[in-house]
Amino acid sequence: MEKPTAATSFVIQMGNTVPRAEALANFLYQRFVLPQSFASTNVQYTSYNHEHLLSFMRSSNRGWHVDVEIKVGTNVQVTITPSETIAVPKQVLEQLKDDVYYAVEIFEEQTRQRTINFAWVEGKEIVPEKTPLRRKRMLEKILFGNMIFLFIILIIFSVFLFVLFEPLVGIYVPFALVGAQFVVVLAAAKIIARDADWTINAQNPTVHILKYEISPEESQTFKQKLDKNTLIKIKTEIYQKTLALNKPIDCQAAQETFSKYGFTCTPENMSTKTVNVYALVKTVAEKFGLPMPRIVISNTMIPNAAASGPSPKHGVVLITTGLLAQLSDEEIVAVLGHEFSHLTGRDPIVLFGLTAAEYLFRFYFIWPLVLVFDPFIFYLYFLLALSVIFFIAKFFEARADLVSAMRIGKPWVLAGALRKIGFKRLRMEKSRSSRFGTWIGFDPHPPIYFRVDRLEKMQTPISEKYPLVRSIKDCLNGFFSSF
Repeated sequence: MEKPTAATSFVIQMGNTVPRAEALANFLYQRFVLPQSFASTNVQYTSYNHEHLLSFMRSSNRGWHVDVEIKVGTNVQVTITPSETIAVPKQVLEQLKDDVYYAVEIFEEQTRQRTINFAWVEGKEIVPEKTPLRRKRMLEKILFGNMIFLFIILIIFSVFLFVLFEPLVGIYVPFALVGAQFVVVLAAAKIIARDADWTINAQNPTVHILKYEISPEESQTFKQKLDKNTLIKIKTEIYQKTLALNKPIDCQAAQETFSKYGFTCTPENMSTKTVNVYALVKTVAEKFGLPMPRIVISNTMIPNAAASGPSPKHGVVLITTGLLAQLSDEEIVAVLGHEFSHLTGRDPIVLFGLTAAEYLFRFYFIWPLVLVFDPFIFYLYFLLALSVIFFIAKFFEARADLVSAMRIGKPWVLAGALRKIGFKRLRMEKSRSSRFGTWIGFDPHPPIYFRVDRLEKMQTPISEKYPLVRSIKDCLNGFFSSF
């Protein structure tokens, strides 16, 4: 007989203001608890001293029950207590946890859609918040991380050469293409650093963020009145009244500026955040025993971080303001630990060697077979090689998670960050019918459900002599269990 599971508690780090905590509690009550009332009993909602408590009991005709308590304040604290006599199925407990995370992130996404975000670095140029251009996002995909997308470009380029210039293609052309790719790999860090918005250093270590939440009633009017040019004017005026005078960003300065354009900034709807990015990166660098890399900031609200460079001594770390705004300092450190592990493992160089070897093999061994036999051989090999390359890349991403957990020591924090960043995809992957496809798709990362589950099951302190071998085994087990 399966033993009952002990109570579990977890915290979703939010940094709520008092009004946001109340709004989130009401959202969870209306959208999460009440719709499930047909399967829940003892539903209660109480508030005291700016904290809101939601509780209910989920039961089954098999005799087990689960008590769920959600405390909403600055953060969200969840306690799930299974019945002590009859074991509750693990999938029920996991589903409850996932449902709470998903409900919170849906609220967060809806709030972000009607939130004005401003970010500054003292003494640096004031630039508007933006959605990255498709060109720029593709450039970051190609040049950062594991270089797999650069491999795809090389394939397309080589096929183009063979189709159009087959009679002129010499036997040394593939080596020239591989050499060109190697040059791009070595220069990737400098290319991205030059394309970023700000550079962070010991003299300018912090990023200042202001978030002003517009009410649903004001949202449409606000969008109609304020275009991008007006927003940058507001942002500049707030900077000149605060940071330019060595004063903190406060509601009074924001209110004075917003009121010129017909809007009132109330303290309840505004929050500020100052992130010492240099200190966070330095913390991670010290844990990895590495010199400080170059730190660059991309002023976009899409949460992302990446690292590139031919070696740890010549690395560049890219962080978006969206990541700084959405995650806590602790979560940012865990994410940076993942990126630093790519630097210590020299993953861009290793995967370059793998893709270069495959490319040369394809040219000198597969292409002659295509000319002699059926072109179908090439297409079959092409799909197989592409799938294998992407699957191998997953080993290195899984190792990066493991190494971050080993060096930073908080795997559950990295799991929480992944839940926040990829909550929609995580929800989709929870369907067993879609799990196999997430493993064989052309994505260098393992499925998020696998990464989150793996991190949450890790027991600290973690000691692993061969992290890559362990990660290969874990990925293979995850892949076969998806059938």
